[in-house]
This record gives sequence, C-alpha cells and structure tokens, in this order.
Amino acid sequence: MSAAIHERYPVEKGAFETAGEVSGKIKRILRKLGVASPVIRRVSVASYEVELNLVIHSLGGYIEIDIAPDAITLIVQDRGPGIPNLDLAMQEGWSTAPDEVRMLGFGAGMGLPNMKRNADEFDIQSEVGVGTRIYMKFYAAG
Repeated sequence: MSAAIHERYPVEKGAFETAGEVSGKIKRILRKLGVASPVIRRVSVASYEVELNLVIHSLGGYIEIDIAPDAITLIVQDRGPGIPNLDLAMQEGWSTAPDEVRMLGFGAGMGLPNMKRNADEFDIQSEVGVGTRIYMKFYAAG
C-alpha cells in the first residue's frame, strides 16, 4: 500500500438508521487499497464498535482515519457526556445503554473491550461533561 489518506466522518447521536455506514466506507477504502484481510477485519470491528458507541452514548462526534503504508490510525472524538468510570467501561458486559437501545440489539457492553482487543495500540481519555477521545492504531502487516 503506497497511499497516504486522511478522512474525517461525522457521526450523530441517535442516528441508528445510518449506524455502520462510516465503518463500511472505511472497509471499502481499505479493500480498494489492497490492505490484508486480517487487518481489514480488525479495523472494521473496531470502527463499527466505536461508531455505535458514538450513536448510542455520545452527543455526536467524528471518526478520523489516517492510512499510511505501515499503519492505519483511527482517532475518535465526541462532544460528551464523557465516561465517569473508565475501568468499569472497559469491562466486558458492562453497559450504560438504555433499555430501548438494548431492545434494538445493541449495548451489550462489548464495544470498548472489542476495540482494545482488535487494535495494536489503544488509548482512551474521557472527561465527564466534556467528552471522550479514543486513539487506535493497526499495523498494516497484520
């Protein structure tokens, strides 16, 4: 892969009807660039999980992707409300999703753990009342 690409996609709060579109665009770009399938799978899982978290839990935000020959980086920023307890939020199965979201089949509490598991580098910073920033890096060699 020789391209260097930077894209930024907005994600709106509560936009369930379009949830998954950004991660689908990212997947198509990576396929077109010839990124290895195992890497595409890991980036796709993480980008879908973070996109759904923006739709379910945030007041809206964006997903940025930087694609370089050696790595793919996702930077995600939302406009709040922030995560009061990151240790709890990182536990598999722990969720603050409301019942109406769970009835749609979302909010099982696997989003953040799946992001961390699929990324080669993962960092999350959150401030209550301000927002959350997530950094994920995936090495292109797989």
